[in-house]
Amino acid sequence: MSTVTLAPALRPARSLPSRPALSRPSTTSNTRLRLTARGRRLLAVVVALPLAAGLAFAVLSGGSALASGDSAVGGSSFETVVVMPGDSLWSIAAEVAPTADPRDVIDAMVRLNLLRAGALEVGQELAIPAEYAS
Repeated sequence: MSTVTLAPALRPARSLPSRPALSRPSTTSNTRLRLTARGRRLLAVVVALPLAAGLAFAVLSGGSALASGDSAVGGSSFETVVVMPGDSLWSIAAEVAPTADPRDVIDAMVRLNLLRAGALEVGQELAIPAEYAS
């Protein structure tokens, strides 16, 4: 009979570097700030948020210059027609541009005057599109 002997596989313990005794940190220590991935994302958001808010403000308030009551330089003036009792968009279109198709004139007047469903009121002033004004 044969015998098998197993030798334990032991490694010698590594020696740890010796640590100095705990003392107060020196004022000249070289500590660096290390940002994690989460910290970098947070920093990017903190920097980008005021920029995005400023851009949104500029976009939303940028169109107010022409919305004022002042006329623009070189602005065009429109001829107007006052709606009388019994007038319709068709009759006004036929009167304003007798040679043009009334449907085209009505469409242009509705877009220019922002009329809803072609509703007219007596005494209302309608702007006539420049291509149909005489």
